[in-house]
Amino acid sequence: MNIVFLACPRVQMLDIIGPADIFAEAARQLGKPRSYQVIVLGTEHGMIKGTNGLRLALDGTISTFKGKIDTLLIAGSPAISEIAKDQQLQDWLQLQATKVRRLGSVCTGAFLLAAAGLLDGRRVTTHWNSSVLLAKDYPDTIVESDSIFIRDGNIYTSAGVTAGMDLALAMVEEDHGRDLALCIAREMVMYFKRSGGQSQFSARLAAQTAERTVICQIQSYIMENLKAELTIPLLAKRAGMSERNFARVFKSESGLTPAEFVELTRIDEARRLIEAGRISLKKLANQIGYANVDGFRRAFVRRLGLNPREYQKRFYDF
Repeated sequence: MNIVFLACPRVQMLDIIGPADIFAEAARQLGKPRSYQVIVLGTEHGMIKGTNGLRLALDGTISTFKGKIDTLLIAGSPAISEIAKDQQLQDWLQLQATKVRRLGSVCTGAFLLAAAGLLDGRRVTTHWNSSVLLAKDYPDTIVESDSIFIRDGNIYTSAGVTAGMDLALAMVEEDHGRDLALCIAREMVMYFKRSGGQSQFSARLAAQTAERTVICQIQSYIMENLKAELTIPLLAKRAGMSERNFARVFKSESGLTPAEFVELTRIDEARRLIEAGRISLKKLANQIGYANVDGFRRAFVRRLGLNPREYQKRFYDF
């Protein structure tokens, strides 16, 4: 089956190379070199230069390629917003959407699919740092900023850069089963299924997206006072805003509700403390502002997909 990548100017190379290596390894382990054929298309003939300065030889263009496409994946690019305005490209994507078995994106490639109207009403994801913009520019999409990848029907979207490899691995599992996907994960030295979402370690990264000084100040206050009572009424009062307006502005600026940001920050700190040394769960919960271990455990599982004890076992034997 043909796995086609669309590479636009200033493409993020790993958006293509990472997933391509997953499909190539699948073909190798299957003993069928042609089971996955990777093809890279561009909008113009010739070589394409990536963000890292390397050049990639294209196999064709969207106007010249006549082969059958099984899976079409759109790679990301820092120039994606400008590229998304190309009407010819939008028309081509709309046509392919009626033909291919799977249509997807890696990182900011989701913006091209959204511009073509292919993500309307769909659950989607993209790089955490672009999720707020995607939701703002394309309000008919349902953006889930924490997901590593999402499948909604035959539309697949993945988070930033390396998440394209997770998506490709999931596609191989879909095609050939869990055992092959697990073998590939071992060979590529990657998690078969990552625990948690892309925001699992990114509380401070999420804080960098806020533009309003007052929201930045509240985020800093939260990160420095995890044991304090961090309710919306108290945070809104501290910001000098009504509760409703505070919640609205906070979500608009960071892509997270105040409660989500507080929980994410607390769990991020819990992870850091676990990695720093042995600590009891009761003491850990208390240090980050949870009244009891049960509430802490539920939040930890919600954010990382495994409980605190399982996470501790990655670093220490019990």
